[in-house]
Amino acid sequence: METTNIHEAKTHFSRLVDRAAEGEHIIIAKAGKPVAKLVPYRRIKKKKQTFPKRKPGGCEGMWIADDFDAPMPEEIMKYFLGELP
Repeated sequence: METTNIHEAKTHFSRLVDRAAEGEHIIIAKAGKPVAKLVPYRRIKKKKQTFPKRKPGGCEGMWIADDFDAPMPEEIMKYFLGELP
């Protein structure tokens, strides 16, 4: 792994990128202390996410009242309409 200073990295950036693309890792230093690392880009293949098949059902034991869709009592409707606090 080669270490290069920032000034040199700016001057020879294209060459350093080419070297990194070929697999080399390059350390970039400021005042002799490492601050960054130039590494090759690797595309990661994502696995296609699969889900188990859904089965119909799951509502066993549930019931709906016969008057489910009947009109709401007038007093309760007033709360929904903002006529009562």
